[in-house]
Amino acid sequence: MASEEKTLTLREWQGEVDRQIRGFKVQYFSPLSNLARLTEEVGELARELNHRFGDKPKKPEEVEGSLALELGDILYVVVCLANSLDIDLNEALTRVMEKYGIRDKDRWGRVGED
Repeated sequence: MASEEKTLTLREWQGEVDRQIRGFKVQYFSPLSNLARLTEEVGELARELNHRFGDKPKKPEEVEGSLALELGDILYVVVCLANSLDIDLNEALTRVMEKYGIRDKDRWGRVGED
């Protein structure tokens, strides 16, 4: 599946992850364990961003990582956490976008406005 190009909704991705996880004897980790995993993944992204854009370049022997894969790891753990808590991320993101659309509609000005 990783090599196939698919356009899935968050809900569909949640189903894909659930099918994968349910194939293992050990299924979803506890919410706190998933939070620890999420923190680890965010740390890996932070490290890569710091190496590329910050003040801490990589050592010559260190291989450049993939920002896309680090973000993908974060999304995977978020989906696992949401699934374990029976949260529909499609619905959650829709509600959050509505919240930000109202809260921030006049916050930074719009493109094309003087």
